[in-house]
Amino acid sequence: MDFQDVGNLLWALLVSLYYCLEAIVMFFVPTGRKVVRGQTVLITGAGSGIGQRLSVEFAKLGCTIVGVDISIVGLGETKKKLEDLNMKVKYHCYKCDLSDREQIYDVADKVKSDVGDVDILINNAGIVTGKRLMDCPDKLMIKTMDVNAVAHFWTIKAFLPSMLEKNCGHIVTIASGAGVFGLPALLDYCASKFAAVGLSEALDLELWQQRKDGIHVTVVCPYYIDTGMFKGVSTPILPILKPEYAVNRMVDAILKNKRMLLLPGFSYVMYALKGFLPSKAMYVMGEACGINTSMDTFIGRKKE
Repeated sequence: MDFQDVGNLLWALLVSLYYCLEAIVMFFVPTGRKVVRGQTVLITGAGSGIGQRLSVEFAKLGCTIVGVDISIVGLGETKKKLEDLNMKVKYHCYKCDLSDREQIYDVADKVKSDVGDVDILINNAGIVTGKRLMDCPDKLMIKTMDVNAVAHFWTIKAFLPSMLEKNCGHIVTIASGAGVFGLPALLDYCASKFAAVGLSEALDLELWQQRKDGIHVTVVCPYYIDTGMFKGVSTPILPILKPEYAVNRMVDAILKNKRMLLLPGFSYVMYALKGFLPSKAMYVMGEACGINTSMDTFIGRKKE
């Protein structure tokens, strides 16, 4: 290591210290929300659950909504909810199987032709099998990876170019607490969500390296949410999150350009502890909170 390397390291430490102090100050100082009126927001999995609620909330903010889902029925239900707002909401919907790369690119081309550039991309669609590793069919495991993680590559590649050209945009990943904490009976789901979290973090760094500071990246890692996707799941200590609470926090994080949101707040403590506590200690805490056995009563959504 020569003097230049030492100098670069010291400079990096000083700058890092500055950013740490900045983060501490910003934690206590209210952050303003950006205005998104008139922007186009594309949401995958918009036909139900969190995706449907996000569609409604961004419509209230004056955004053009582009809903993508495998269910035409679900997209129709979202349209009805948007019409109930009694607002002139611009809503475009497209059926797409997100496990099919070519379908994603075809839909992306239609969106660009029909609507124009996408300002905010929200990769929200997700599926869960809820089976232990040896009980889970290979096809379902591959499908989970494709929808929950691999599809993000294709949606981002489809809509990022226009953001790069303008140095303006926002890419949001609705991941999961299972993207930072492993859970029994969710191996394929955890793998897909860990991948989504890693993709988001790496993308953020890549954009930072390219000096594209006008493009923001947000990853959301919530605990179980009461949308029906994890129906039957039960934890005695930590309550299942209410959809209204979760979506409000998500929208707030997006409008404040937060890089990462963990829900509930207690998750930040566990996330920090995971970095230095022994794995056995984390296991015992998971047992005590009932998290390790939470999937034992899993039912999930019934197929239409």
